Amino acid sequence: MQKKIVSLLVFAALAAVVGGPLTGCSYLKFPGVYRIAVQQGNIIDQKKVDQLKVGMNKRQVQYVMGSPLLNDAFHESRWDYIYQVRLGDKTLRERRFTVYFTDDQLARWDGDYEPNAETPVEDTYIEDAEKTEG
Repeated sequence: MQKKIVSLLVFAALAAVVGGPLTGCSYLKFPGVYRIAVQQGNIIDQKKVDQLKVGMNKRQVQYVMGSPLLNDAFHESRWDYIYQVRLGDKTLRERRFTVYFTDDQLARWDGDYEPNAETPVEDTYIEDAEKTEG
């Protein structure tokens, strides 16, 4: 009986010491376990950016680029588009693009893409989609 209590206490202490910080799956790196690449946010594509023209209204910009990921109530004249690909804890790619409006008309934009720029194929969301397939 005393042996069972001692072994139970040893097991509980071991579980508290070792199991506490190791309870999450991200801490354990099992060999051969498949980790999926996750795409999050708005897919930003050079073709979409090339369609933007100064003077477009908000509805036209939303039609071309999609709904913004961040729509700040304090900055209604600014829309932020963010795209990220992660594999576990590691960020594979992150892209940001921001459009600015004046009097509900597109005034300017900035970010990781420029209009009419040459973008290599490996720097597009198509490459990211292929990474998620395995």
